[in-house]
Amino acid sequence: MKRAELLAPAGNMEKLKMAFHYGADAVFLGGKMFNLRAGSHNFNDEELKEAVEYAHSMEKRVYVALNIIPHNNELELLPDYVKYLEEIGVDGVIVADLGVFQVVKENTNLNISVSTQASNTNWRSVKMWKDLGAKRVVLAREISLDNIAEIRAKVPDIELEVFVHGAMCMSVSGRCLLSNYMTGRDANRGDCAQSCRWKYNLVEETRPNEYMPVYEDERGTYIFNSKDLCTIEIIDKILDLGVDSLKIEGRMKGIYYVSNAVKVYKDAINKYYSGNYEYDPTWMEEIQSTSNRSYTQGFYHGQPGAEANNYNDRNSYSQTHQLVAKIEEKIGENEYVLGIRNRVLTGESLEVITTSGKPREIIMPKMTLITKAGEEEAEAANPNSVVRVILEGGFEPMDMIRRVKTQD
Repeated sequence: MKRAELLAPAGNMEKLKMAFHYGADAVFLGGKMFNLRAGSHNFNDEELKEAVEYAHSMEKRVYVALNIIPHNNELELLPDYVKYLEEIGVDGVIVADLGVFQVVKENTNLNISVSTQASNTNWRSVKMWKDLGAKRVVLAREISLDNIAEIRAKVPDIELEVFVHGAMCMSVSGRCLLSNYMTGRDANRGDCAQSCRWKYNLVEETRPNEYMPVYEDERGTYIFNSKDLCTIEIIDKILDLGVDSLKIEGRMKGIYYVSNAVKVYKDAINKYYSGNYEYDPTWMEEIQSTSNRSYTQGFYHGQPGAEANNYNDRNSYSQTHQLVAKIEEKIGENEYVLGIRNRVLTGESLEVITTSGKPREIIMPKMTLITKAGEEEAEAANPNSVVRVILEGGFEPMDMIRRVKTQD
């Protein structure tokens, strides 16, 4: 049986390496031009080449987002750019615009994935893209399991990619005008201000106040504020459809989010293909350990109702754990260099997230703080500091250390 690819977001080189460390088969990322994450670090040309070489050394894949909706003045640089992407060996590009699609086809032999921005929700549009020469279609988020099954049956000879985890947009396939209208920041050009997360007062001129929805009170409403997508509880049903790639959203999220989501979904995928699949409740516990707006299964079961939105609270983020440190280097049998991400104290009870199995409990040992001036023992370490520690347990560089988050 052909295995579905686990595709992870990579906002920078560190996130790319972390995604691969925890089990991603491929990453999607953006260069400095033509992609829809202007606020992300993104990759310059040299970094793109390094990313591809690193991925290929691990037999992994890299897809580059070219999913901007361009204007005429932006097309001039595109032919040379896509030629460069082909030259460095990227495994494919993600395209939303027909003009960009044509430029890629005329100038390269790159594999093309049609972006979710193209809003593909039916088999006819998928077949059209296949006939034009696309290798893969990233289906719109607004699609059910039954619809995907029909598309797979009627267009069997094209790859299908679906979103399984991450933020949801209130607009169909991300085609939102709110940000541009309110702030001049164009969501279809990578600069969304996330206006859908703001507080609003709902006014409907022709009806009296008693008809106002229950999700608005005297403080207003977050009427556009969707919960985050999470499909870990139905991942077997998605895999049953024969899709080719499972996509995690979040190029602007931190390394803990990316690594944790990749590890959980990879574990579930491995269980599915082992032939002994059984849902593990700890998967959801781990997914909830990262920052989230609470979860919905989106459109997979049909049109979602009010339960899929956070109508009353924009700041609905919650998480059960906090990233404390990342193992940067192993310098001895049980000796490691840690990069500190949040303040940590000697004697704290923490957990190490390895690439397989459950988190391993540790007590933070004595730390040696490493600075330009030299080394000194420390009872506490602050963010962005570097320490040397002795840890027994056979850990690896890029393993993460976390604490149970104290609830405010």
